[in-house]
Amino acid sequence: MGSKFLKKEAMISSDIGKEVIKKELHLVPKLPGVYRMLNSKGEILYVGKAKNLPNRLKSYVSEKSHIIRTERMLSQTKRLEITTTSNESEALLLEANLIKKFKPKFNILLRDDKSFPFIFIGDKDKWPQIKRHRGKKGKEGFYFGPFASAGSANWTIKMIQKIFHLRICDDTVFKNRERPCILYQIKRCSGPCVGYVTESDYKQTVDDAIEFVSGKSRKIQKSLSNQMEKASEDLDFEKAAILRDRIKSLNIIQSSQRINEANLVEADVIAGYKESGKTCIQVFFYRSKQNWGNQAFFPKHDPEENLSDIINSFVSQFYENKSVPSSIILSNEIKEKELIEKTLTQKEGKQITITVAKKGTKLKVINQAINNAKDSLNRKLYESQNNRDLFDAVSKKFNLETNINLVEVYDNSHIQGTNSVGALITYGDEGFVKKRYRKFNIKIQKNAQDDYGMMKEVLNRRFKRAVQEKDNYLTFPDLVLIDGGKGQYSVAREAMNELGLHEIPIVAIAKGKMRNSGNETFFHNGKEYKFEKNDPTLFFLQRLRDESHRFAISAHRAKRKKGISKSLLDQIDGIGSIRKRALLNHFGSARAVESASLDEIKSVDGVEEKVAKKIYNFFHE
Repeated sequence: MGSKFLKKEAMISSDIGKEVIKKELHLVPKLPGVYRMLNSKGEILYVGKAKNLPNRLKSYVSEKSHIIRTERMLSQTKRLEITTTSNESEALLLEANLIKKFKPKFNILLRDDKSFPFIFIGDKDKWPQIKRHRGKKGKEGFYFGPFASAGSANWTIKMIQKIFHLRICDDTVFKNRERPCILYQIKRCSGPCVGYVTESDYKQTVDDAIEFVSGKSRKIQKSLSNQMEKASEDLDFEKAAILRDRIKSLNIIQSSQRINEANLVEADVIAGYKESGKTCIQVFFYRSKQNWGNQAFFPKHDPEENLSDIINSFVSQFYENKSVPSSIILSNEIKEKELIEKTLTQKEGKQITITVAKKGTKLKVINQAINNAKDSLNRKLYESQNNRDLFDAVSKKFNLETNINLVEVYDNSHIQGTNSVGALITYGDEGFVKKRYRKFNIKIQKNAQDDYGMMKEVLNRRFKRAVQEKDNYLTFPDLVLIDGGKGQYSVAREAMNELGLHEIPIVAIAKGKMRNSGNETFFHNGKEYKFEKNDPTLFFLQRLRDESHRFAISAHRAKRKKGISKSLLDQIDGIGSIRKRALLNHFGSARAVESASLDEIKSVDGVEEKVAKKIYNFFHE
């Protein structure tokens, strides 16, 4: 009876959104485009696309019964925004872009979406370097990828070093070496920095490496054999031995590489598995007939969403900012296959095909990907359940009245009041939430050497923004954990109470007198708490505290390093980046400028007499 009542209430309130759409319908052009549902705060609730915008929007109004998720969305809709596009493909790309940018709560969201690493080999340099690359492909050369992880790319670079002895050092190191590094001694580099290899021989190994990563290892093996025979005939036994070792390394690597049964030259294999209202999608990358690794994704979606719709949304969002292989193989049929195929083909300027594996070797590959997705999801669900149990144990220990789903942990770092930084880390059901990490440079000077003042300033700045609901504020946590004792607890509680946040509980964690981990005392609501030394809840809270400490220390070190690297010239009013560069190029360092005469400073291009006097007086007054 209760669920029926809730559904009835949702249906009644959904009339609000329907009225909003009705009022706008006559103004919406009969064109393809994207629509956005917004709530009373102007937040985007949902982004959708349509071949014909009015027809799609009419369905929200005319259909009497929607799924509960749609009813809830309509009940919160207070405004509608429209963007028309020239065609449906453009609408698909815009929809994916807006979903990833605004993360509307009623869309299926691809999370943890990061760029994948590539391997780059330059072809314009005299002595090309091999390195891992992320981001835009702005430099001329050969890019191989994507690899599923930095580890996969690093492993391939290591193999190329073993076989072809290409350099990995950057140009600055390369140009300033007087003797070869250890990589030459362990036969991972041919020593081009000190002339141990001719330019023509090095270029040949670069060409061979490019062929190898392109999947032509048999051709390379034959080429290396021919080169070894020729070196032997020329009585160049040292070169023949090097080539023999390369062939041996190539054979070892070929035997250790995973066999690509389906003979996939350039393809992404995408498979999903759904259980308990959550989904894992595994993507396997096949390039040059080699498996370059796989990665798991856990999209955010309504528990009732079906797997085909989740994969459909995943594919359109995943390739919005990535290069697309010529073949995409899926575990499930998707409703927008033709549209996505057409859109990606236009985007890449080559034919893209999307298929569903149903038999043969491709089905074997898909089944392997599904099994990986299942295993990854089971691990994720297990970790989530473990976190749930730990949260419940924390609530029980400190007699908290609310359930914990999100914990914020605060710590400060400074050295005798210099480079003072406050740090915030967050932990949720699925582990550390890195996108909610924040650092706070202490702005109030008197707080820089005062741990209590720092804590109060950090909490005030963090929660004041949330109370006022401005500047992309973070949602409130269910528990605040601070590194400190009674004093820090009192200051934190006072700061939170001043903002009217009496209901958010605070726990302070203090180490023992000998600063030893395992003897912590906890403070909450006027009471002290202790844990048994082998209590899993203690280990959990220690882990949170240690992560906040690590983040605070790294933020402090970064700030200190920035301060150390800052030039004395930055402290002179009127000296911008152009004049600073001119001075440093002329004198070599800020210290050399300090010891220069007025006439020497005036001789620098772009530094007129008035500025030269200001610089000279800064160092000599």
